[in-house]
Amino acid sequence: MERSLVLVKPDGVQRGLIGEVIARFERRGLRLVAAKFMQVSLELAKQHYAEHEGKPFYDGLIAYITSAPVMAMVWEGPNAVAAIRQTVGSTKPVKPRPARFVTTLRWRWGAISSTLRISLKPARAKRRCGSRTMNL
Repeated sequence: MERSLVLVKPDGVQRGLIGEVIARFERRGLRLVAAKFMQVSLELAKQHYAEHEGKPFYDGLIAYITSAPVMAMVWEGPNAVAAIRQTVGSTKPVKPRPARFVTTLRWRWGAISSTLRISLKPARAKRRCGSRTMNL
């Protein structure tokens, strides 16, 4: 079984999208094993986004994730990382979406929406869940 950390970021919380995210993942057969509604501290944000330090967007990313509460969740299931990625959709669509992708969360909320933070690879998901980065 794989586990993956999913964050509903400040705009998703403010837009009332937590329930839809949970429902979508549950319909995919994933199991919610931990959840915490929380305000991300500056220290925690820097730890969580350490891989992006020094990049041009880093300061804005830190400011955004600490601007309002997030919903941090750990989801579990067979191939959880791939299932979550497929449900959420691509952050950088480069060609027109086939009809089967018009139901992804990012398509519904806007192709470049930063509403969700998900792991792109199983190793990264394991590290984020295992390190208890969000203290879940």
